[in-house]
Amino acid sequence: MDHHRTPLFTALMQHAANDPLQFHIPGHKKGRGADPEFRAFVGDNTLSIDLINIVPLDDLHQPAGAIREAERLAADAFGADHTLFSVQGTTGAIMTMIMSVCSPGDTIILPRNAHKSILSAVIFAGAVPVWVEPEKDERLGIEHGVTTESIREAIERNPHVKAVLLINPTYYGTSIDLCQMVELVHSYNIPVLIDEAHGTLLHFHEQLPVSAMQAGADMAATSVHKLGGSMTQSSILNVKGNRVSIKRIRTVMSMLTTTSTSYLLLASLDTSRRQLALHGQALTGQTIRLAQEARRLINEIPGLYCYGEEICEKRGVFRYDPTKLCIHLEQLNLTGYAAEQWLRETYKLEVELSDLTNILCLITLGDTEQEVRRLLQALRQLSDAFRGEGKCNKRVSDAVVPAASRFLLAPREAFYAPAEEAWLEQACGRIISEFVYVYPPGIPILMPGQVITQEIVDYIKRHVEAGLPVKGPEDPDIQKVRVVAAPRQQDKAPGRRSGYIIPD
Repeated sequence: MDHHRTPLFTALMQHAANDPLQFHIPGHKKGRGADPEFRAFVGDNTLSIDLINIVPLDDLHQPAGAIREAERLAADAFGADHTLFSVQGTTGAIMTMIMSVCSPGDTIILPRNAHKSILSAVIFAGAVPVWVEPEKDERLGIEHGVTTESIREAIERNPHVKAVLLINPTYYGTSIDLCQMVELVHSYNIPVLIDEAHGTLLHFHEQLPVSAMQAGADMAATSVHKLGGSMTQSSILNVKGNRVSIKRIRTVMSMLTTTSTSYLLLASLDTSRRQLALHGQALTGQTIRLAQEARRLINEIPGLYCYGEEICEKRGVFRYDPTKLCIHLEQLNLTGYAAEQWLRETYKLEVELSDLTNILCLITLGDTEQEVRRLLQALRQLSDAFRGEGKCNKRVSDAVVPAASRFLLAPREAFYAPAEEAWLEQACGRIISEFVYVYPPGIPILMPGQVITQEIVDYIKRHVEAGLPVKGPEDPDIQKVRVVAAPRQQDKAPGRRSGYIIPD
């Protein structure tokens, strides 16, 4: 295929150049009706291609022209049989994956460190989750991947499971042996779904973990906007093989997608595919070299540790993505969140995420040595300011995510059940009916249907006290949570299906 072509972006530019008289939305009409300050800032070129699904520009809901051509080029670039563009972010693509293979009551195997969007899709589909615990990193206070043994055990205990969802790589950049895992799951003729939100570049360089499509997965939701150069909220869903139905997938994607699709987002996917297909190897190689040099120099700063190749000696870590700089505040007297705030206020520097013990910085195609030098300068000053008798060990033990508690109700049932407010401190033993998570990374601590335990309450409180962004409950102060009303707990029907946890 000719990857120099950009079918959709070219069609948009040609349409704008023709300067047609528009009697359709959007109402700003090429920017003339927009706020003047906003128009001056974003520019008339941008506003001239902020268009809708008129006939010359194709329709994302049933693509047959420029969008279909752009998706075919993307499929070729990412090694897929089919690629669908998403303007609903990777959340929309993940929901499509799950809802296209799971019906109410179906079982799906998930890692405990799954993103909130995955669990929201479980509720919408009416599926029943079986959570598998990932390997925990006691030094860093984070979670890595699940093992083949734990997935095999989950499948053996749930022979009618409809899908297995895996993460490749994790938010912190570690990967399992995906080829081996896909081979295992496929041996049971079960489709493999991949949350590849943080793996856009994997397909384009051999020094990175293998991509979902290279490993033979059936579907993968990939955030091109995160690392691949497209605009925020633009993502793709890659599909391969015949274990899943592309017709069903397109139907579900259309149901979840706005009819007022953003052609700016779609065009950015088209052009990012071109850049990755033509120059992805070279650009990614330069990004890796830049990140590895940054890693080496970070590890020379007293009190800081940025994992590298040695992480692969751990269970649950087969490969790692070197462009993710997970910086552990080994001996500094502050949390990751406090370090994030300090870097923002002192250096005008924003990190990707922070937790109780780490900050995460991403090196991408948009970085140069200049940006890395500024990061290193800021980290050296951070070390000078906060190095001393640290509390690392206690912080790490506090940071490790508790094992998932039992489901007493299916998530969908708990979400829609009559609910009442309860003080968090007094909610142990109750069934929660809403999500509780820290974002980023957006991994639920609790989801509807789970039993609230004291260990989980203590974990939530530690994050709230540290100032970390705990979200989900209707009460923004996280003093109260919604729980299934008491009468419902007494109504629990015998034999109701619920998920369980695979033990270590």
